[in-house]
Amino acid sequence: MCGINLIFAYRDGPPVDRDELVRVRDAMAARGPDGAGEWISADGRVGFGHRRLAIIDLSPGGAQPMHSADGRLTITFNGEIYNYRALRQELEAAGTVFRSDSDTEVLLAAYDRFGPAMTQRLRGMYAFAIHDAARRGLFLARDPFGIKPLYVADDGRTLRAASQVKALLAGGGIDRSPAPAGHVGFFLLGYVPEPHTLHRGIRAIPAGGQMWVDADGVKESFHADVSALVTEAEPQPGAAAALHAALADSVAAHLVADVPVGVFLSAGMDSTTIAALATEAARAPLRTVTLGFEEFRGGDHDEVPLAETVARQIGSEHSTVWVSAEDFAAEAERLLQAMDQPTIDGVNVYFVSKVTAAAGLKVALSGLGGDELFGSYPSFTQVPALTRRLGWATAVPGLGRAARVLTAPLAAAVTSPKYAGLIEYADSVPRAWFLRRALFMPWELPLPREMVREGLDALALDARLAATAPCGTDRQRISALEMCWYMRSQLLRDADWAGMAHGLEIRVPLVDIALVRAVAPMLATDRPPDKQDMAAAPQRPLPDAVLRRPKTGFSVPVRDWLLKGVADRLGMAVDAGARGLRGWAGLVYRAAWGG
Repeated sequence: MCGINLIFAYRDGPPVDRDELVRVRDAMAARGPDGAGEWISADGRVGFGHRRLAIIDLSPGGAQPMHSADGRLTITFNGEIYNYRALRQELEAAGTVFRSDSDTEVLLAAYDRFGPAMTQRLRGMYAFAIHDAARRGLFLARDPFGIKPLYVADDGRTLRAASQVKALLAGGGIDRSPAPAGHVGFFLLGYVPEPHTLHRGIRAIPAGGQMWVDADGVKESFHADVSALVTEAEPQPGAAAALHAALADSVAAHLVADVPVGVFLSAGMDSTTIAALATEAARAPLRTVTLGFEEFRGGDHDEVPLAETVARQIGSEHSTVWVSAEDFAAEAERLLQAMDQPTIDGVNVYFVSKVTAAAGLKVALSGLGGDELFGSYPSFTQVPALTRRLGWATAVPGLGRAARVLTAPLAAAVTSPKYAGLIEYADSVPRAWFLRRALFMPWELPLPREMVREGLDALALDARLAATAPCGTDRQRISALEMCWYMRSQLLRDADWAGMAHGLEIRVPLVDIALVRAVAPMLATDRPPDKQDMAAAPQRPLPDAVLRRPKTGFSVPVRDWLLKGVADRLGMAVDAGARGLRGWAGLVYRAAWGG
């Protein structure tokens, strides 16, 4: 896990400015505290930067940017390739000679042998760029789920790329003007949906995307489509043994490292299942960390007692750390600075990453992805129910909009203003899902009218949501929506910036291409696997209290913290009528954009 950046003058752009290259690289110092590297080609047209967090091959042989033995290929890489040992054996059998034990060199050799088709062989989380001197071009790629970020700025002459938006901005020369789609998208969803950012000059390479850049221009394509994988899978009942084997295989793969690997342990089934499976696969006692919130101590949302019970059962070396509103206030400015793009989530991950890194760990497994794959969000029941009960009303022209206009004042007074749109958005699973997930609705956005109009047009939200879930059962379609929107642009992005703020690599065994390929056909059946099926995977059963515990989510008392004056301590007022997540959204937006 690292921070990467590059500058490529692919047409008639000026030569690489070394000062800019280093400035962008070092803006990501927290991502790579173990080393820094840079390379500029002999002709001055290409420059790579790298900040290193050493996880696999801790020796200088794993340092980057890395060159192939013949000097033709150069790579800068962020992430981990979990099947690199198997790929290495395949390449060695074909005659490749390796000089290091790193997965980075395996990527170079795989590109040398297979070209861009190499991505079809990769299992892991990654974002990388490879300069091919013979072809005078640059190949960039990002993993299927978008676990690792990669942002680009292209002015038609020079391509710049980096692991963080703020790092690119630190280099200068980027169009900082507002991108309406990013601003509107944030208030609609609580995160900036890919590929947008808040800035016109910066966008993300999409999850599963790849790019070839040379003097002829930029060519983009996809090597993976998670939405299609999930929604187009044909029904295939899966035996419990097959599911459990796929889960155990994924957890074991995510333990590949030359440093100790820990687990974020809550009282939920996702993290307890991962911790139990990791204990079975690990060669040494597992280290687990639980985060407790003082405001929840002793209450229904207090996960600490049950997490500690699980830790004792699996025999892990366990740590519990408590945080309070005061801790949050003391850390809030650093948290907002680390937040690469505004998001209403991520606070919990930031704090658990902070204490995990302080405990001496550089890698931790997270249960992220279990709700999306095993259907435990409320959306999996509420969205189909809404379309069944109110879908008939959408056949009456104008009824939904009229009902929304008439009921909006009452909805705002009693619950959330967005629920005035119940009839209007019940016409399809994607639109009903958006209503369930939305923070603000299009008619109530706290932004200038022209920005709202332009942003909604650029987002084309209805069309994009429909394209994410074009077919399949309700379970398949909602899984695809959750994975490709909420999980991708919020949860995974939050795990990246919040972990990297403390030099901690967060791995997500339930967001694994091999696992999703195995489970997707099961999702299309009349009896798709659920959390109970997942939790039955460990050889030793989890405690009954875990299996019977209703889903509560990993809550963070942001509302309470705001009410206690955290915003005032930061010098930011929060509208008394916009407390809770909407108030927090306004605060993080102003911290990101100003005003």
